[in-house]
Amino acid sequence: MRSEIVIPRIVVAGTSSGVGKTTFTVGLVRALRSRGLKVAVFKCGPDYLDPTYHARAAGATSHNLDGWMMGREAVVSTFVRASVGADIAIIEGVMGLFDGASATDQSGSTAEIAKWLEAPVLLVADASGMAGSIAAVGRGFAEFDRELRVVALICNRVGSKGHLEILREASAHPPVIGGLPKEASAEFPERHLGLRSADELAVADALFSRWGELVNEWCDLDEIISLAAKAGTLQTDALIAQAIRRKSKCAIGVAYDEAFHFYYEDNLTRLENAGARLIRFSPIRDVRLPVVDGLYLGGGYPEAHAAELERNAAMREQIAEFAARGGVIYAECGGLMYLCSELQTLDGSIYRMCGVVPARTIMCERLQALGYVEARTLNDSILGPAGLGFRGHQFRYSRLESLSRNTAPAFAIRRRRDGAEIEEGFSLNNVIASYVHAHWASNPTMAQAMVEACVHAGGKTNG
Repeated sequence: MRSEIVIPRIVVAGTSSGVGKTTFTVGLVRALRSRGLKVAVFKCGPDYLDPTYHARAAGATSHNLDGWMMGREAVVSTFVRASVGADIAIIEGVMGLFDGASATDQSGSTAEIAKWLEAPVLLVADASGMAGSIAAVGRGFAEFDRELRVVALICNRVGSKGHLEILREASAHPPVIGGLPKEASAEFPERHLGLRSADELAVADALFSRWGELVNEWCDLDEIISLAAKAGTLQTDALIAQAIRRKSKCAIGVAYDEAFHFYYEDNLTRLENAGARLIRFSPIRDVRLPVVDGLYLGGGYPEAHAAELERNAAMREQIAEFAARGGVIYAECGGLMYLCSELQTLDGSIYRMCGVVPARTIMCERLQALGYVEARTLNDSILGPAGLGFRGHQFRYSRLESLSRNTAPAFAIRRRRDGAEIEEGFSLNNVIASYVHAHWASNPTMAQAMVEACVHAGGKTNG
């Protein structure tokens, strides 16, 4: 049975990457919370870092909405489920409004998500050094796709209140309803994968509060709330179906600390819905592995914490023993690096890791892979039978040097840009380790299969 859901919502899009979408989103969330509103927050695309800023600003988990990896039904159902009880939902876009997986259609773009969610769009533009030209920018984006409702402009990096007033006078349709000044002292720090995780910033709350004050001062918050309230009605049957947790069948340990924190919340929810009880643990600090039937080692920054990970020999040894006993382990990117025998950092230092995967990780100065991939499993595994297709993405500055020829690859992956198909990852007994960040909405059977694999393996690994 389908339900009609009314959720005030607005998409914060950009004219391009780097125009200040995340800064404005964080400030907007804080400003809304200062009004006493409960805010649900989302990120378009595969990004793991921006959601850490959203979560810190909102005091609630941020969820990814990726049209290419998830598809329409999963995007809408995830949005509805995560918006339950919120007064307003804010969806931050990815790259520019119309940028996505293809240059010729809107697949994977912010525009696609906005149309699926029937949400009005706030367009953020870098207005430094701009006056009358802002009208051309706004009108061009608003008229490019008439199915999309670009309702207002936010002008970032303006020089003064007077500058913002000039921009207001220049663009009437869509109107300029606010802006933000350039404030170097409140900028968020970056590193090789983009922004630093918000959890690493000791001054994050102070920065977020400052941007919230600026949004309150420089933007028409009442108008933003009014525009969000004009969003269309969503029809979905996902609210009840996905909000119910099943009785736990098994326990899965989820590595979560400074070194490992890149997870799609939807993947974790799917494991819980399939019957898994998730237990977080820290490969950096915990000296004992929790009593679990399986492990999920996500992405992150093991290279930035290699010395700490090496020092915790007890944890590394227990994970290796767990794998040797047939324990279920699913590892992505940073998790793969941790399972390898060694990790070589940019300065040439070599650190011992778990030794489950016979390979050495080598950090590189330049980006080694970036973009969406289509993948299929090459063997029967903890994710199900061979031949299962799914979607994901890669974003890494490291490469692998295999230390053994007697290993089976986990996946065949096809790159979208050139269509090339290569074998990737490792399939070892009940271990799957790969550079691919998979989104299980693209093949929901995989989460169920991992839970069932944990149930079957649990007796011998915990006995």
